[in-house]
Amino acid sequence: MLLDLRWRRSSEVADVMAAPPRPQVVGHEGYVPEPCVLHPEQVATYPFAGLLPEDLRARIDAWEEALEEVQEEALEERAGQSSDGDDATGVAYQYDLSIPPGWRVGGFASWHATDPYPMNCRTCSAPMRLLLTVDSSEWDGGSGSWKPQEEGDVPPFLAARPTEVTVGRSGELNVFACPEDPGHPHRWCVQ
Repeated sequence: MLLDLRWRRSSEVADVMAAPPRPQVVGHEGYVPEPCVLHPEQVATYPFAGLLPEDLRARIDAWEEALEEVQEEALEERAGQSSDGDDATGVAYQYDLSIPPGWRVGGFASWHATDPYPMNCRTCSAPMRLLLTVDSSEWDGGSGSWKPQEEGDVPPFLAARPTEVTVGRSGELNVFACPEDPGHPHRWCVQ
């Protein structure tokens, strides 16, 4: 895969293109984003669970187990009653609180497909920071925490892919930059 990032200053952009240029050769439709509207929002993110200290992970696991027990008790109490369609599964650190799905700038990288591994600059060995994430979907059916309010009751598969970009097998591309020198080569991984 070839990754080509270019730094530009907005003051240097003279004429804004009405339509983005399309590449002449593309190996797959999912490699070129569809034009769509960008609605940026600032959210707090937290490190991938596997990178947290062991004692903190244990406390989070205990908290999640306690939430599951409360939910199971509530479901047992409702057994036999008419269902209102509430299939909520509770809150989970990894899927509801730490790393949001979707395209994003900064924050923390998800390591859900592989074990975490160091992303150090190959020029100066500095630990690199997440610069950009390109995700195959903006939200998923796994949790409702990150679903945009504007989407209402739209099924996840239909509405969660406004860019129609597919990374790998519906994963995400994480691009890392050197904090010491932005001119150092970027690194990336697909999760």
